[in-house]
Amino acid sequence: IATAASIMLTSCKGDPGPPGEPGGMVYAQVFEANVGSYSYDATFNQLYSNFYSFPFTVYESDVVLAYRYEGQDDIGNGETADIWTQLPQNIFYNDGTGDFFQYNFNHTFIDVQFTIEGNFPLTNIDPVHATNQIFRIAVVPADFARTNPSMDDILEAMEMSDHTIEILE
Repeated sequence: IATAASIMLTSCKGDPGPPGEPGGMVYAQVFEANVGSYSYDATFNQLYSNFYSFPFTVYESDVVLAYRYEGQDDIGNGETADIWTQLPQNIFYNDGTGDFFQYNFNHTFIDVQFTIEGNFPLTNIDPVHATNQIFRIAVVPADFARTNPSMDDILEAMEMSDHTIEILE
């Protein structure tokens, strides 16, 4: 038994082989979609965008998160920071009507589409809410998604900035 164990535990030496690809986990991939306008579906009282194909491979197990650009905030010293709100996002009118609408999205592993749904005829929605909307889409592998990352967390993990995100028109 001792002889067999020593043979099995003895290592061989040889060339180390070629270097491999750099390792590391892919935390997320991000792109932006600019929705210039929506189409109206009277049957469902819903506004919907075109479909935006993912510019990279997405797997069925990946988690797709979407954020809507709200504008910028003054963070002091003459600097600003972008404000991103995760979808779905409800907008309530403060006019006593009880009217509200919701930005939402749906996706497959091929593409993503943005919708606006509401409890009033959306043909009456203020155009500022339904034109030139910017969305940021993050596709996160399931293991990393369990941490429920914010947009800042995702960009930090990817070592990216706002300037390096692909924008789809």
